[in-house]
Amino acid sequence: MKNIVLLGSTGSVGRNVLNVARKYPDLFRVKAIASRANTASLIEQAEEFKPDIVAVGDPSCSSDLKPLEEKGIKVLSGSSSLEEISSMEEADVVFMAISGTSALKPLIAALEAGKKVALASKEPIVSAGMIIRELISKASSTIIPVDSEHSAITQCLSGRNISDVEKLYITGTGGALKDRRREEFSSIRVDEVLKHPKWSMGDKITVDSATLMNKGLEVIEARWLFDVPPEKIKVVMHPEAVVHSMVEFADGTIAASMFMPDMRFPILRALSYPDILRSDLPRIDFKEIANLTFSEPDTEKFPALKLAFKVLEEGGTLPAVLNSSNEEAVGLFLEGKIKFTEIIQKVEEVIEKHKKKDNPSLDDIMESEKWAKEEVLKSC
Repeated sequence: MKNIVLLGSTGSVGRNVLNVARKYPDLFRVKAIASRANTASLIEQAEEFKPDIVAVGDPSCSSDLKPLEEKGIKVLSGSSSLEEISSMEEADVVFMAISGTSALKPLIAALEAGKKVALASKEPIVSAGMIIRELISKASSTIIPVDSEHSAITQCLSGRNISDVEKLYITGTGGALKDRRREEFSSIRVDEVLKHPKWSMGDKITVDSATLMNKGLEVIEARWLFDVPPEKIKVVMHPEAVVHSMVEFADGTIAASMFMPDMRFPILRALSYPDILRSDLPRIDFKEIANLTFSEPDTEKFPALKLAFKVLEEGGTLPAVLNSSNEEAVGLFLEGKIKFTEIIQKVEEVIEKHKKKDNPSLDDIMESEKWAKEEVLKSC
């Protein structure tokens, strides 16, 4: 029986983690759950899974969880509570399903405690990749990627040496706007952007898919997760979302990982790692697939991808600024305060203003993230 600590239990990925845990009650026990503020869902989940601890990031919401304390469940609140449960001794797997920059400190706490981390939050590695890479090499901790693309790459690399890798291919559907003309982008509505053709995800990542920033963040994540230089990472558009990523080896052969576009596949792999569990998840039916198509991304239409590669090359605090300014700009778009076309425009403006720090400390990274958010808000 594995004890699971789940951060971000009320989001789309977190709910899928609980769906998987529900299917295997003899294998997984939910030891602790956490959310930023969604206390109604936390209470509902706690009543079903009966964790020892429930944490809420927003301390003003803690009083809502009083009914759980009366049932013997320990309630924690505040940002430090997420770090506390991330490093708790009983945790066998710490599942990071918190989106955004708030996942950074809990992730570092888990790695410093030597935990096995199932990582669905790409933002911490984007912002602090070098620091996290060093932590993994020093501690007895492990990161198991949950992004479908990085989960696929991990599967393709199984039993292989990274020195044998010629190229990593990260696939992407192109999001909700792949077939729309750029001239239409300034009038695109939020509800149109949130209609992803293949995946059901949270709002922020769905917007990132539409700008292709999600692919850019995945490129930066892959650089640090797999310790490969940027020139060995390539993005390929694949609208069918059947091939989730590929690895080309030095001898010219290519391994691909294929599964239906369902987050429960990489979640189950991460929870059961290194084992493989039998599941009733939907299988690929090749009779139903007419074509598997691949193409180059249009970086003129979607400049976020080119920007992410540039930021990765320059390094320092720039990835943190890219990540944080994008998070803030996407939030403004979802609130109807800026146009879709202004998301990447504001990110570019903030990056241009930033005075990069090379070899940044964690404090440098967090200060850069805070500064970037403030700069985006100032521009409105």
